[in-house]
Amino acid sequence: MSLETLPESWVVWNNEPNGRCILAYRPDVFDTKQFPPSCLPTIYVTQGTPNRPAQERRATDSWYFTFYLEPDVSLPKTPRFPTRHEALEAAVELADEFDRGEIDYRDAYQLPREEYLDKLDELTGSE
Repeated sequence: MSLETLPESWVVWNNEPNGRCILAYRPDVFDTKQFPPSCLPTIYVTQGTPNRPAQERRATDSWYFTFYLEPDVSLPKTPRFPTRHEALEAAVELADEFDRGEIDYRDAYQLPREEYLDKLDELTGSE
């Protein structure tokens, strides 16, 4: 898998050559009118220590991706990869699984937004 095989429901929001890549889910739906802009599901592929603000991130040879449902809500798994290419492939695979409704995202919420989660369920075919 590669960015070329990204499901149509996902867009490449930002792709820095040899750097960070951001994938966004259905920006046509999560467009700030129906839902706040923070509700746009995104996958960040980055080099360095994950889950830290950019100014605190330490450079490493490892690549990570983090799936954010909102800025303070992410899927707990933050895998590590030796190359950017491998991290991107895994991120695209996760995006595909999410698109097919195979990711259980409701458990990531302590205070769920029912309307938002219901819309994700509808779009992804989750039950």
